Amino acid sequence: MIFQRALQRELASVAGATFTVLFTIFVTWTLISILGKAAGGKVASGDVLALIGFSVLNYLPTIIILTSFIAVIATVTRSYRDSEMVVWFASGQSLMRWVPPVLVFGLPMVAIVAALSFVATPWAKMKSAEFVERFEKREDLKRVSPGQFRESPSTNRVFFVEGSTSGATVVQNVFVNSVDADGNSIVVAKEGVIEPDGKGGQYLVLKNGRRYLGKPGRADFQSMEFERYRMRVSSQAPVIGTETPADALSTPALLALPDNRYTNAELLYRVSAPISCLVLMLLAIPLGFVNPRAGSSANLILALLIFFTYSNLSKLFEASVKQGKMAFGVAWWPLHVFALVVVAGLFAWRLNVNHPWHPLALLGALKRRRLLRGGAVTQEGAQ
Repeated sequence: MIFQRALQRELASVAGATFTVLFTIFVTWTLISILGKAAGGKVASGDVLALIGFSVLNYLPTIIILTSFIAVIATVTRSYRDSEMVVWFASGQSLMRWVPPVLVFGLPMVAIVAALSFVATPWAKMKSAEFVERFEKREDLKRVSPGQFRESPSTNRVFFVEGSTSGATVVQNVFVNSVDADGNSIVVAKEGVIEPDGKGGQYLVLKNGRRYLGKPGRADFQSMEFERYRMRVSSQAPVIGTETPADALSTPALLALPDNRYTNAELLYRVSAPISCLVLMLLAIPLGFVNPRAGSSANLILALLIFFTYSNLSKLFEASVKQGKMAFGVAWWPLHVFALVVVAGLFAWRLNVNHPWHPLALLGALKRRRLLRGGAVTQEGAQ
């Protein structure tokens, strides 16, 4: 019991430090990415913080899986490096005794990853998609940045405003070029105000301006001055959430849909996350072996390589399901079963290191035999 409590405290301490580092890295990377999109006009500047939160929530399963894997392998490696494992084995204890405390530490991690994968991550992706869709479907004038020409989504109208106030509902020095079957209509005005029509649509009311109407290449342009001119800029409020991708659907909604390769691929991703978290923590126990005279950096590098290999293979199976090359029932288990076989093989390797048929014992016997033969040949040559 004392050993288990001490081990769980160390695992929690290492996991906390690892999570802090990984979380900081992911938040920084996400911040740079979303700020770049905001600067490029792809997302609203007011939505940056919310989008960062949603993006970080999407990465949390990966962060927790990697955190738990590194925490276990770092703890086991430290025990080998400080010769604690020598005392452990000398007292008659087995490496298998590490499994229960690791599971006590790891099963809550698996539960958190499952909750994130099946509930929180789809919700975050759905909200993120709604924010982006709302920004893309905003009214024409809200797309306009002061001092820039912007085309409307219908591609038949170009806006330019020199400045805006009152939350972009009042604009100054407006230029609008519209193209329709009658030709070009160019409207310039000193001021414009956005007014709702009470039915979900909006009008742009221009004041003190001039309108030019005609066809390109012809000289019979019509010109008129006006004190007030109304122009419809949106006929109805945009409908948000009409096109929800598979990865943004809740798990019950995903299961309720007809069986198809896209929903199966997303379901495979959600199922694989908690399973891989458990398998990697078990793999870290025998993988944490290190010579006390050597450093531990090689183990951490190997752990990262194994994690990314496992993750890429999971994505390969997911892509195969999405492309229709594999069925869900065939794709969800082979990788994890193979990983469990590797775990069992590594445990057998560490538990039976003194067995006469162990590969290391056979290699040592072969080296001794060669040395004996070399010594016999040397003695015969001396005689």
